[in-house]
Amino acid sequence: MGGAPPPPPDPPGPPGPHPRLPSPLQRVEDDRFGRHGVELSLKRDDLIHPDLPGNKYRKLVLNLRSAADTGHDTLLTFGGAYSNHLRATAAAGRLLGLATVGVVRGDELAGRPLNPSLARCAADGMRLHFVDRSTYREKAEPATLAALLRETGCRDAYVIPEGGSNPLAVRGCTALGEELREHTDVAAVACGTGGTLAAGLGPDRRALGVPVLKGGFLGEDIAALQRRTFGEPTANWRLDERFHWGGYARTPPELLAFAEDFEHRHGDATGLSVERLYVAKLLYALTVLSEEGAFRPGTRLTAVITGTREPSE
Repeated sequence: MGGAPPPPPDPPGPPGPHPRLPSPLQRVEDDRFGRHGVELSLKRDDLIHPDLPGNKYRKLVLNLRSAADTGHDTLLTFGGAYSNHLRATAAAGRLLGLATVGVVRGDELAGRPLNPSLARCAADGMRLHFVDRSTYREKAEPATLAALLRETGCRDAYVIPEGGSNPLAVRGCTALGEELREHTDVAAVACGTGGTLAAGLGPDRRALGVPVLKGGFLGEDIAALQRRTFGEPTANWRLDERFHWGGYARTPPELLAFAEDFEHRHGDATGLSVERLYVAKLLYALTVLSEEGAFRPGTRLTAVITGTREPSE
């Protein structure tokens, strides 16, 4: 969302439907914001590409270019049992004719029936490799990563980190800031690994991150990612860690009811079907923050819609 020049405007993407860029920006009328003088818009990154929606396209596209430029034919990456990033990487591999390996957190899942998310990965050709949670926590350590590459038989794989969040991903997301800069004062995004938020919005705009995992570690991770990408962290972003609802994939009845109500209010006008693990938490957080008076009257607030709702949700 800014801090460095954006990547070239036409990076090669997967074959098939062309990416829809810039993604649509939809103004929504909602009295929970309007009565506080806040203008709410939805940045529909979920409509960028049918197989790589949302920040997944932006975060993967320069990594895919790098893999092609360096002659790799296999992608290896990491995620949990419901990882949108694993699904997107598997789809990219199918579209580009690349082999994909997904290292999945939780060896207790091995041998069990695959959930819909992992089943989608497998259907797209991804080979799943389950590891225990201790090993997964150490996946970025050189010795652990080398062992995983040996175990999977992918010593020469192009490695993409969990969530796709590396400097190439951050640079891919700077285009989002370019698209929003003249249209918003505050852009808000749900955060898993923080790669999209790390891109920033530029010096005159603010970015707000809503973590969907609990733990309080994300701020340091984002600052470190900005140092690796831009040389130093920027100051115009913040996190609000109150809205994880107990952790990733936790969707209690109150949150589901909120998501259904938001769809009822705005679905006809926008066509939005609220994804439950990220987007619902983001929209709920913004509604609460608006009622708390967190945004000055006249603020142009944009919620970045980074994911699509799966039929099984």
